[in-house]
Amino acid sequence: MKTLWQHCHVATMAQGAYSIIEDAAIVTSGAHIEWIGPRGELPPGEYPAVNDLNGAWVTPGLIDCHTHTVFGGNRSGEFEQRLQGVSYAEIAAAGGGIASTVRATRAASEDELFASAAKRLKSLMRDGVTSIEIKSGYGLDLANERKMLRVVRRLSAELPVSVRSTCLAAHALPPEYTDRADAYIDHICTEMLPALAAEGLVDAVDAFCEYLGFSPEQVERVFVAAQNLGLPVKLHAEQLSSLHGSSLAARYHALSADHLEFMTEDDAIAMAKSGTVAVLLPGAFYFLRETQLPPMEALRKHGVKIAIASDLNPGTSPALSLRLMLNMACTCLRMTPEEALAGATIHAATALGMAETHGSLEAGKVADFVAWQIDRPADLSYWLGGDLEKRVVRHGVETSV
Repeated sequence: MKTLWQHCHVATMAQGAYSIIEDAAIVTSGAHIEWIGPRGELPPGEYPAVNDLNGAWVTPGLIDCHTHTVFGGNRSGEFEQRLQGVSYAEIAAAGGGIASTVRATRAASEDELFASAAKRLKSLMRDGVTSIEIKSGYGLDLANERKMLRVVRRLSAELPVSVRSTCLAAHALPPEYTDRADAYIDHICTEMLPALAAEGLVDAVDAFCEYLGFSPEQVERVFVAAQNLGLPVKLHAEQLSSLHGSSLAARYHALSADHLEFMTEDDAIAMAKSGTVAVLLPGAFYFLRETQLPPMEALRKHGVKIAIASDLNPGTSPALSLRLMLNMACTCLRMTPEEALAGATIHAATALGMAETHGSLEAGKVADFVAWQIDRPADLSYWLGGDLEKRVVRHGVETSV
C-alpha cells in the first residue's frame, strides 16, 4: 500500500550532507521509499494513507554500527572503584575487567542474555535507532559465542529493528588459553568461525588488534579465515597504541576500522584508498578520559568516511543513547553536527555494508526514518539527553517501543 508522509522538512543525508528538502513529501510503498521530494512536485495519484508530520524534521533512522549489546553481569562497581583510585590492573588482578564479563556471560542462560540485551536495545531504539550492529566476544569459546550470536539473531526477529551480527571471538584471550594466544587464534580460524558461519549466525568478523589483545599477524590469520568463508571483516584498531591495524584492515578491504585514536596519516591514506570507514567511539573516549584525539584533519583531508557509534559495552562505554554520542562527537572529537549526523546514518550504513539500502532517504531505499519535532537538524547533537518528541517509521510502518 502506498502511504504519503507530508508537512515536513527532510535531511536526506545523501552523499554525507544534510541535503535538505524544505516542505517535503515522502511516498512509501510497502517497506521502501517510492518517491521523495518537494511537496509541490508530488506526482499525481491515489494515496490510500496520508500522514501529517506536523512540520517535523525527518532524518534517516539512526544506525548504531558498533555495539556489544549482549553481555552478562554489570561492572558499575568497577567504575566506582576506579574513581576511588583503584587501578585497572588491580581490578583485573582481582578477577575483574573483561574476565568478569566473560564469567557472567558464560553463566547466563540464553533467555537471561536476551532479556537484559533487549532492555538496552530498546533504550537505543527509543532514541531513534532503527538499525544496529551487535558483536559477540564475551563467550570466547564455541558454545558461548554461539549462545551470544543466537541472542543477536533473536533480537532481530523479536524487535522492530534491523540487526547485523558480528563475531568478535578474537576479543580477548580466554582463561583456557592463557599464554597460548596463537593456539586460540587457530581454534577461532579452524573451528569456531566455520561452525558459526555454517549455522548462519555471522554477518561479519571483527578482532581486537592491540597490545592488550592480538597482534597484527594474529589478526591477519582471522581475516584470511573470514574471507575464505565469504565474510567481510572489521577491526578494533589504534585505540591504545599505534600498531597500524587500520592499514591492515584497509589491505583486506574491511568494512571499518574502529576507535583510531592513535592512527597515523598513512593509515588514513590506506583507509581512503580501500573505502574502509573510520568508526569513532566518543563514549569510550569520554568514559576513559582519553586525551589522544583521532587525527580528524587527516581523515577529512583524505576523504575517509567517518561514522559514529555508541560502543555500548559494560566496561568502557555503557552508553544507552546514540544521540548523546552525536553530542560527544561534536564536543569531544570536534566534529560538526552535520558530520555527526552523517556518521550515525549514511556512513554508519556503509560501515555495515548496508549503504545500498539504508542510511539516507532516497527513492528505492528502505523506508526507515524518524520525524523529529525539532527546530533544525543540529538539535539532534545539541540537546543533552532527554526524550525528544518523535515518530519512528521502520520499513514503512510507524513503530513504538
